[in-house]
Amino acid sequence: MTITRQHLTVGEDGQPVPITNDPDGNPFPRIPVISYAVTHGDTVHLSGITAHPLGPSRGIRAQTREVLGRIDELLAGAGTDKSKLLTAQVWLADMGDFSEHNREWNAWVDLANPPVRACVQATLILPVLLVEIMVTAAR
Repeated sequence: MTITRQHLTVGEDGQPVPITNDPDGNPFPRIPVISYAVTHGDTVHLSGITAHPLGPSRGIRAQTREVLGRIDELLAGAGTDKSKLLTAQVWLADMGDFSEHNREWNAWVDLANPPVRACVQATLILPVLLVEIMVTAAR
């Protein structure tokens, strides 16, 4: 079976480029070279997706909407969509945000085809990040 990969940052040679600086040249915390989406057969695996760390400080609902929008884009790039989600893993920086996060999730998820989901509290890579979501979908 063929494995295909999507990278957010790709050089002219088509190879992934590690993101080490923000647009102003300031160092990011070291970000690993990863695939944001990997397709193997008819299964699409996304990495953990967060809001952009350089965006202005926003609440859990805005960050959740941004993350879900990025998930939609990555799934579309892999030839699938949220109606074919199989699993979702959610990490919240503060479980006090659970209800507000779920308002955005429930407005977004395909109600006829919801995935299995786990949601836990975790310390995320940057204090400004409030949510990270990783999903697996069929094609």
